[in-house]
Amino acid sequence: MKKIVLLMLAIAGFAFAAEAEAGEMLKAYSVVAAGVGLGLAALGGAIGMGNTAAATIAGTARNPGLGGKLMTTMFIALAMIEAQVIYALVIAMIALYANPFM
Repeated sequence: MKKIVLLMLAIAGFAFAAEAEAGEMLKAYSVVAAGVGLGLAALGGAIGMGNTAAATIAGTARNPGLGGKLMTTMFIALAMIEAQVIYALVIAMIALYANPFM
């Protein structure tokens, strides 16, 4: 996996080396960084949501009487996890459209 990532970065380096202007290169790197950052945030959020759902299902299976409380707590936790992914999306949009480095 590491070899594939390094190969992709090397190819991207050659592709971006053809660009003469530094501003265009910075825009291209911003797009790549926003995509990777948003992908990692979505991956982390999906893992967290899966763990939350699995724990809620296991808790409900052990004690069905607490199912309603566990479900309410799970939905609150899922909303907080999803909020973090949305924050990553907002930061990615800022990096793309209102680039503070330009």
